[in-house]
Amino acid sequence: MTVKILIKRKFKNANSKNVSEVIAKSRENAMREKGYISSETLCSCDDPNLILVLSMWRTKEDWDYYKNTPIRKRTEEKFAGLFSRPTEYKSYNLGLPFALGDLGFVEPLEF
Repeated sequence: MTVKILIKRKFKNANSKNVSEVIAKSRENAMREKGYISSETLCSCDDPNLILVLSMWRTKEDWDYYKNTPIRKRTEEKFAGLFSRPTEYKSYNLGLPFALGDLGFVEPLEF
């Protein structure tokens, strides 16, 4: 099942050239991996040092494999000094865990 991974990073100074480098390098590495689909980067309106990356993978297993690769670990370690706290990860399945038909919705919903 397709998953989205939310990667939340709090930087000491998000305006740093190194921040763009870590995000670009992480994406470049991910794009070479089996199961990678896409990603997008969001910067908090309230805190410009808070960056959220939404990464989409074919399966949770594909993400887990990539997350534990030596190249990804080296990249994270290289830039660890830029973070003001540890990176947070959350995994979400795309879609609902059940079909709407299972709830008795066989006709289109009207709002």
